[in-house]
Amino acid sequence: MENKARVVVVGGGVVGVSTLYHLARKGWTDCCLIERKELTSGSTWHAAGLLPLFNMSYSVGQIHKYSVKFYKELEKETGVSVGFSDVSNIRLAKTKDRWDEYMYYAGVAETLGIPLNILTPEQVKEIWPLCNTEGLLGAIQHPDDGYIQPADLTQALAKGARDMGARIERYTTVEAIEQFDDGTWIVKTDKGDITCEHVVSCTGNFARKTGKMVGLDVPVIPVEHQYIVTEPHPDIVARKESGLPEMGVLRESDSSWYMREENGGLLLGPYEKGAPCCYVDGPSDDSEYELFQEDLDRLMPHIETAIERVPAFGEVGIKKVYNGAIAYTPDGSPIIGPAPGLKNFWLNEGHSFGITAAGGAGWQLAEWIVDGEPTIDMMGVDPRRFGPYATEGYLRAKNEEAYANVFTTHYPDEERFAARPLKMTPIYDRLKGMGAVFGSVYGWERANWFAPEGYEISKSDLDLGADVLTDHNHALPTEDGRIVEKWSFRRSNYFEHVGNEVKNVHENVGLLDMSAFAKIEVSGKGARDWLNFIFANSVPKTRGRVALCHLLTKYGGVKSEFTVFEFAPDRFYLVSAGAYENHDHDVLYKLLPDNGSVVLKPITEKYGVLVLAGPRSRDVLGKLTRTSLSNENFKWLTGKQISVGAATANALRVNFVGELGWELHHPIEQQNVIFDVLMEAGEEFGIKPFGIRAMTAMAVEKSYRLIPRELSIEYNAFESGLDRFVKLKKGEFLGRDALIAAQEKGLNWNFVTLEVHDVTDADARGNEAIYQDGILVGRATHGAFGYRIGKSIALAMVKPEFSAIGTKLEIKILGKLHSATVIEESPFDPDNEALRA
Repeated sequence: MENKARVVVVGGGVVGVSTLYHLARKGWTDCCLIERKELTSGSTWHAAGLLPLFNMSYSVGQIHKYSVKFYKELEKETGVSVGFSDVSNIRLAKTKDRWDEYMYYAGVAETLGIPLNILTPEQVKEIWPLCNTEGLLGAIQHPDDGYIQPADLTQALAKGARDMGARIERYTTVEAIEQFDDGTWIVKTDKGDITCEHVVSCTGNFARKTGKMVGLDVPVIPVEHQYIVTEPHPDIVARKESGLPEMGVLRESDSSWYMREENGGLLLGPYEKGAPCCYVDGPSDDSEYELFQEDLDRLMPHIETAIERVPAFGEVGIKKVYNGAIAYTPDGSPIIGPAPGLKNFWLNEGHSFGITAAGGAGWQLAEWIVDGEPTIDMMGVDPRRFGPYATEGYLRAKNEEAYANVFTTHYPDEERFAARPLKMTPIYDRLKGMGAVFGSVYGWERANWFAPEGYEISKSDLDLGADVLTDHNHALPTEDGRIVEKWSFRRSNYFEHVGNEVKNVHENVGLLDMSAFAKIEVSGKGARDWLNFIFANSVPKTRGRVALCHLLTKYGGVKSEFTVFEFAPDRFYLVSAGAYENHDHDVLYKLLPDNGSVVLKPITEKYGVLVLAGPRSRDVLGKLTRTSLSNENFKWLTGKQISVGAATANALRVNFVGELGWELHHPIEQQNVIFDVLMEAGEEFGIKPFGIRAMTAMAVEKSYRLIPRELSIEYNAFESGLDRFVKLKKGEFLGRDALIAAQEKGLNWNFVTLEVHDVTDADARGNEAIYQDGILVGRATHGAFGYRIGKSIALAMVKPEFSAIGTKLEIKILGKLHSATVIEESPFDPDNEALRA
């Protein structure tokens, strides 16, 4: 075995071999893959080989789209059959909510360029004559979908990689992975050591074992997945003998199973509740082609519904039951990208749909490793979307939950329950007592909205409709048994109450807990120059000023967004989105200069943040501090340390709702005191708490951008409309050359704000297709009802020729076309008079 390689890929399943192939195709042919046993001997060998294009994630959708197209080309390139059965995929719908989900997904598919057919029950019967279509509302079909033979696919990838010069070492066990001071890695195996620049972990069920070798707690634990293969059925055999086409992959989402033909019989794969985690400490060292004991009792509800939908399934015997491990993450999406805290160590793990994702995951990871950035938005699969809170106990609860929810309706306002509450601010119980309905981000509990005292939804109002297995459409009941929130793709029961929160902020004053913000202190003699180099905007020259700064990719796309405040000489306070704390802080660490002139100190959990906003906010805060809050003495976009009663805070005159107000960044141990005195002082001014949903609605009215929606590596900063935050004349900064080139070449996209007309019960959420005269011209990135202006608003990226103010467009929301008009940015208070009041 050669002792040097540019990249060592660890793991010889389909994901690892695809990574090796794509590295070689990028020109890095001096790469090596190490597999402890035989290729495909882990989860790949027992995978059912399905290729579902359906995915609500923009990131994962692009990955799956690439894979399906690539697999068809791979067979021609290598001459090795991949066993691709292009038989289509049909998803059935029994409920109105499921149909809404499919109509929402249709917009995702169209913006990604994925063909999709909408079928009536009669058309389903034509394609799948053995299907009982009673009770169906309809179905969607991916005509390019189907299934593949995982082992054949892996061997084709291996041949392609070898043909380009890459190496594969089988029956070689990795015993240790270490990094030298110069950044070089050494992979120690039982056949000798290999030194390399990069290591990629693609070890599936072994992910946590591999991670421990380098000090990583990889957020992956497998879950048992079973599927059943039947004996041949005479009707299916007869169809094949007569030359009729295969009926394709059938998915009854409302009963949580998939089914397809298999050697004249049928294959049924349920996703049941109660499927346990496995390999928590990793498989045994000699594990190979391993299965678990089947447990049909767990599957009986799904088997019964399968027989009802496809009676032929109950007319033949069971040939084989497979029960194997599938790697899972807490949200069900894979982790693809750089490992946090390590240089040139990469993760391609947690693939619950590994056969479908392998091609696209290998493609994007190779782009990332070779060129320094991926070419599509990868925030939805970035390993750094999880943090240190995702330890074993959390993973076991969340991964089993993710498995059980594969087929449940994926509502945009859904909040899953497992492993919660986990991280709570001191005022959690106070907010809960005031009716807070919580969501979770990065492990933190955050109030989404506030239910009135005694508020309750009746079970009839939940409108579950058909008798289905995946019927959960509401938040957990309160401690006294009340259901207060129904999830929906449309305006749900909380719509009125969120509107009342917005009204109170707009007319009086509101208080919002935003303590989940990611926070880090940047200090040192080189801090200012370093920040000016990594950010497109200029760091404030005057202490006490606040600036919004963006960190760009070398291609000019937006990677991260920070609020920057210099609170002491050479000491800067940076705030970014709470959901991306691990990502943003890891990006900063990996850009640090080597000379020690800049020091980073994460302080998220040290400081809480309360947002006081509304026209009476100055009156409330003025009762608690001697600091002058006048416009003359405390201007917009400035910050000061002030007293708040007996407590203290860095008060920043900024917020994300577009009203007069302050963010109060305070020692977390003083949060209860500050909250109580604010509520007491604000009583005469009508103070009330408000939640994330009210904040979001107000942010959309201000055309405020978010990562990874309007701000993304796929759009350069000018395309996202960040012109006023880009200072090309200040000198060199990351992405500057690319932005200059983009200006000269012309933009591919423009950020716009749309007024959507004739909306009654469903606003844009993001990913809706936008047209002019029937031609796709863009995609919505966000949307909401603007309570202050009384209009439905969508934020979008469109082709430049359709971005002029007044342009008439159309947007499809849940299958219905609405006329829309491009309007001026910030339809609420465009001159920021409220913010500057």
